[in-house]
Amino acid sequence: MSTLGCPPPATIEMLYSDHHGWLKGWLHRRLGNSDHAADLAHDTFIRLLSSERTPTVIDEPRAFLTTVAQNLVSNHWRRQKLERAYLEALAQAPEPVASSPEARAILLETLFELDRLLDDLPPLARRAFLMSQLDGQTHAQVADALGISIATVKRHIVRALQRCCFADLAFTG
Repeated sequence: MSTLGCPPPATIEMLYSDHHGWLKGWLHRRLGNSDHAADLAHDTFIRLLSSERTPTVIDEPRAFLTTVAQNLVSNHWRRQKLERAYLEALAQAPEPVASSPEARAILLETLFELDRLLDDLPPLARRAFLMSQLDGQTHAQVADALGISIATVKRHIVRALQRCCFADLAFTG
């Protein structure tokens, strides 16, 4: 039976030495890229080291690592999809916007964080917010499309805006 708490470093070290190669291979088969697989294998163990919820006893280490890694793979695919959408939008812009690699990286990280924040919202609230903010629909149009009242649309949009605008407050504690 697994107990939660901070695992002893020796536990993570053994997990790493016994299963890192296997995990990297598993990730490589899913991603088709050995560099991304190595990065995500590394990130998997970093996540274990930094989590307070890592079990101190792991009965099925490969199943456990697969679960943690699969979450990272999902995030990886999602980030790539978001990055492609950003680059496509940038390519379609009327005037090329010359920005430094640092500025592009900051913008992409901001998009990734907004995506993560919006993903935590209920689907209807997220959809109402995106229809309003990205598609430029009025509250009445969003209400009609979603089959909800205008007041509910406004509540959903306010909830999403609060989630995005005040997200840093949750980290300053």
